[in-house]
Amino acid sequence: MNPEAHEPASSCRASDLAAGKSAILLWYLPTLALVVGLGSSALRPWLWISAFFVMGVGCLVNASRCGRFHCYFTGPLFLISAVYVALAAAGLVPLRPGLLLFAVFLLSSLACMAELPFGKYRKAV
Repeated sequence: MNPEAHEPASSCRASDLAAGKSAILLWYLPTLALVVGLGSSALRPWLWISAFFVMGVGCLVNASRCGRFHCYFTGPLFLISAVYVALAAAGLVPLRPGLLLFAVFLLSSLACMAELPFGKYRKAV
């Protein structure tokens, strides 16, 4: 692997949304909304669509700003999840809430673990 393909962590840390207070608004509060939505079927579509959308956009912005490796995978995953929940709310596809959250958690965890051999950041191509 080309060592020049990685930006130094110090140059990315300032632009990394996950390393600052913005992480609370972009990932922690939306994650709380996912948990709350798991227990409330009436609020679930509103909470989950907005939570997945915010997390997805946050990841895509973070991937473009600092190249955080897992954001290239989790950004689209969260946005696809938001679309899936919207389709389920419209009655077009079935929604199994526990299974969806488990799948999103598993895929997000795998994306984060895949980051380990490559480092947190990679230079955008």
